Amino acid sequence: MTTHDNWFIEHFQPTGSAIGFRLTAKLDEVQSPFQKIEIYDSTDWGKLMVIDGAMMLTAKDNFFYHEMISHPVLFTHPAPKRVVIIGGGDCGTLREVLKHPGVASVTQCDIDEQVTRMAEKHFPELCRSNGDPRAELLFDDGVAYMANCPAGSVDVVIVDSTDPVGPGEGLFNKAFYESCCRALKEDGILVQQSESPLMQLELINDMRAEMGKAGFDSFKTLPFPQPCYPTGWWSVTLARKGGRGFDFRQADSSTKAFDTLYYTAALHTGVLATPPFVASALRD
Repeated sequence: MTTHDNWFIEHFQPTGSAIGFRLTAKLDEVQSPFQKIEIYDSTDWGKLMVIDGAMMLTAKDNFFYHEMISHPVLFTHPAPKRVVIIGGGDCGTLREVLKHPGVASVTQCDIDEQVTRMAEKHFPELCRSNGDPRAELLFDDGVAYMANCPAGSVDVVIVDSTDPVGPGEGLFNKAFYESCCRALKEDGILVQQSESPLMQLELINDMRAEMGKAGFDSFKTLPFPQPCYPTGWWSVTLARKGGRGFDFRQADSSTKAFDTLYYTAALHTGVLATPPFVASALRD
């Protein structure tokens, strides 16, 4: 990451590319026990959250990610009631999950409390459901939380993680996925952010392979635009066990009683059609 002439520029080595934002001010900075969190204001993208030099979110475009890691999996599960979010400290995913009236409880476990505190201060729109009585916010190790989660107690696990380095490294391997598989009920679903489907297909394949070793046998990777992330195209990967597919409750999605900025039932139908170059590169 560099700042030069009022520009924030993130160089992303895995894709050999960079992305930049024109800044107006640096608003805040905190060094937590785990990472450095910075908040900037920009000319066109609103506030930016940067962690260890990597772009986490902007006020302008975070809805793509938060909606796509939440609504497709919740409308795919037949009746999700108990949800666990690992990571997700900015609380945007929590907000989207709690739009579903059938969800009875959500535990969010993020290792770094300072991410949430900075979000509450600078992105209050993402945190407006933090006080929902169905929500439990924990600041602890997500790997350990899932390892101790009772077997068959969870309907949906959402892994809203950073890249597979630093605090997020332990969330991309067989041991963690085994914990998720055990904690999920038989019809449960795991979903995890899975980086760029344009430039990081090997990482997606590696994720799916580790999920397979852990007991999952059905996978679906859903791409979506994410302008503030490397390549501008991102994905989430869903995993299930028992040979279950990824049909979704289309009627419920079409008549949902809450607003979204990107997700719709029609879009959900379309995103299930994997682009040929992605399908040919993925190994199940």
